[in-house]
Amino acid sequence: RKRSSELLPLIDLDFSVSFSLLDLPPVNEYDMYIRSFGKMNTKQAYVQCNEDNLDREIQTEEVETLEKWTQHPGESALVSGGPINSQDTSVNGAPTPKIDSQRLANFLRSACQVIAVLLEEDQVATQPRKLRSRQTSLSISDSCFQLNTNQPFLHGRKIPCLYVSQVQRQTLLSVHGLPEKAGVGLLSRKSLICVWNIWQPSSPQKVLICDSEVLCCCFSPSKATLVFAGTVDGSLLVWDLREDSRMHPCMMITETEWTFRVPTFSTDGILNSVNHTSPILAVEPVSTSLNSDHSYGLSSLSYQEEMSGPPFQIASMDENGILNMWVVVELQKVDLAGSQTDLGLVPGGKVKLVHSSTVELSKSLFPKDISQRMPQTLTIKFLSSNPNHFIVGTNIGLVGHGTRHDLKVFPKLFRPQESRLRSISITAIDFFPFGKPLFLVGCSDGSIRLHQMTSEYPLMQWNDSTNGQPIIALQWALTRPAVFFALDASSKIYIWDLLENDLLPVAKQTIPSE
Repeated sequence: RKRSSELLPLIDLDFSVSFSLLDLPPVNEYDMYIRSFGKMNTKQAYVQCNEDNLDREIQTEEVETLEKWTQHPGESALVSGGPINSQDTSVNGAPTPKIDSQRLANFLRSACQVIAVLLEEDQVATQPRKLRSRQTSLSISDSCFQLNTNQPFLHGRKIPCLYVSQVQRQTLLSVHGLPEKAGVGLLSRKSLICVWNIWQPSSPQKVLICDSEVLCCCFSPSKATLVFAGTVDGSLLVWDLREDSRMHPCMMITETEWTFRVPTFSTDGILNSVNHTSPILAVEPVSTSLNSDHSYGLSSLSYQEEMSGPPFQIASMDENGILNMWVVVELQKVDLAGSQTDLGLVPGGKVKLVHSSTVELSKSLFPKDISQRMPQTLTIKFLSSNPNHFIVGTNIGLVGHGTRHDLKVFPKLFRPQESRLRSISITAIDFFPFGKPLFLVGCSDGSIRLHQMTSEYPLMQWNDSTNGQPIIALQWALTRPAVFFALDASSKIYIWDLLENDLLPVAKQTIPSE
């Protein structure tokens, strides 16, 4: 007590600090409005700052694990299995296989083709020696293939046309005309087109039929899946080789079932003036890609409009000089009941032709003095480096030069060495395949001309190489630039090598008629 009484006078409280317990200023009108209506359209939300993110990046790779089921003791050969995930296994515990039907179909198609070729070779190897030696009897080649046209439905039919695919060289078309003796049945009044593989010469791969007589045919340029043909009544036909065989009629002939494919599309269903009214003499595929590396001094054209469409077109030319361009259209949806607008499309078909343009060659190619003679157009070829340009063979010995878009070109005509006009038909034309603007011309009098695209008269002309026999076909060699082949009407093949002899063919071979 004594200590507290001594310290009490020394302790004194300081009352110098003062503050208000309540400070409430008067509220103005704006604050009253905000307090009443300022939070009517707001909603409380929660946010999380990055400080709460506890994840950190590390360089250690995660260990991959896979669970397996096991059985112990192992009493059988199967004591462990695959993943136990219910999505990867079936009900009985076996893993579910992954099936790609499209890939399997492509593999089976390729494998069956290889096996069929091997079986064909084995069959040829087991034939008698005399029969095998007859197939390799040509002196101009190491070997040759003889296609087996000894089929019952091919008897008595002449072959007016052959066409080899430009991308699949082992595939070719043979056109078989109407039979000499009209019979009774499905094929008695129909023309046939056979699709052959030279590695399987025993029988055609596919047989195409049509009601009219076929004069010319060709494959699609990118892949041999479409066949085009021109007929004597002016119709242009299309076959889609990818179609299911069940869409077409079948016949049992000599214990073999044959499928005869009808056209997928016919221009007979186009009921307007753009269709041909005279026999179609030439059908050619026209690529829409322009090769800029080789212009040859020719005027080029913009392909922006054509490149926006399909990859290629088809050109058809009749004997009156009408050139029609057709766009090949592949439909995305197939109508099994048939189309009500495309009358030429078969039910279930998905490829059709749409008319693009028409060129009257008799008016655009020839001057008035030549047009008065009414020249007939016989064959046409398009320049591969610039598909706008084409050349046309006539029946007066001249070759016309034109474009699809009516551009001015020079020279307008390619003439023989003799300046006067003669009744000579241009029967064959083939362009040089090694990048130079050259082409060969074969004539009905047996003469062969070598032309350049920039010159009116030929660089070389051979008049007596076939002893007056008409030239049927010309073909440049694809591996040797100076070599080309010629076939005349007497079934004789001529081989020319311009580096060895530029006056006469270096070899001849007569094909025996059997």
